[in-house]
Amino acid sequence: MLAGMGWIDDRRVAELLLSAALAEIRLAAFQASQRPDERAPGQALEHIRFLADLVHNLPHVVRAPARLPRRARPLSRRERALEERPMSWTWNTCGPEGQAWITDQVEKSGHRWMPPAALPEPRRGVPRLSSRQRISSLVGWPVKVPAGCEPLPRQAFVLKALNADGIVALHREAGELRLGLGSDSSWLRAHLDATAVHFLFPDPAEYYWPSEDGPISWWQCRALLVMSDGEQVSSSLAVLPETFLALPSTVPRRLQRRLVVTTRLLGRDLVLWGRDHQADCSSEGCGYAQL
Repeated sequence: MLAGMGWIDDRRVAELLLSAALAEIRLAAFQASQRPDERAPGQALEHIRFLADLVHNLPHVVRAPARLPRRARPLSRRERALEERPMSWTWNTCGPEGQAWITDQVEKSGHRWMPPAALPEPRRGVPRLSSRQRISSLVGWPVKVPAGCEPLPRQAFVLKALNADGIVALHREAGELRLGLGSDSSWLRAHLDATAVHFLFPDPAEYYWPSEDGPISWWQCRALLVMSDGEQVSSSLAVLPETFLALPSTVPRRLQRRLVVTTRLLGRDLVLWGRDHQADCSSEGCGYAQL
């Protein structure tokens, strides 16, 4: 990273953006409460949603280690890019509006920052497990508890199978409860393979790891979804513990571990699939009429 002349690195940018977002969220909430205009609360909520979506991964960027631990397998080009430039994901997925906001905040701070290059495109399809990965999937549960975090209950270390209606219902619940992780359920219903089996298991990132006295009362789950064109992608979804525990468990334990390892290795997720599908997302293309 460039040094001198006011240049800052990705971790410092993430700190700056988190502080700016919190200040704007506080201001938006205050201004909405002071205005009689009926549109003000809705506009404030939309701005707050935009900022929350933009910065929700930045605590992970702030805590990204300067020295990376040794890995059991070689990193892909995409993984190397993310580790070399921790802001790569946020910058490349926030869109023109988000990039403009980031650039504006850096300029206001009086610093200079070099945005990361575009991320290498991840490979499509299900990755082939190496011999080491196949062996590791036979022993223990692949989702490990981060250092210093409280373990999830034993019942959380399980993979559940759902049909398309079940996945859509979980997304609808996450949206209604404003849990923060979950896509528009009507779009998802139109683009999931309605005949396929989909899978779900708790896999919280360290910054989403729940605790009894913490602000997060839900579990960040990872889903293995089959889309309408047959491609398998991963997705993140906030699920209440009681909702997840109530789902039936019908998948053999050995296959559960194999599917968890496979899902965590997938290069493409629901966001990337939706981006590539966007040109065909219409009543004339895939049949889904966008609002």
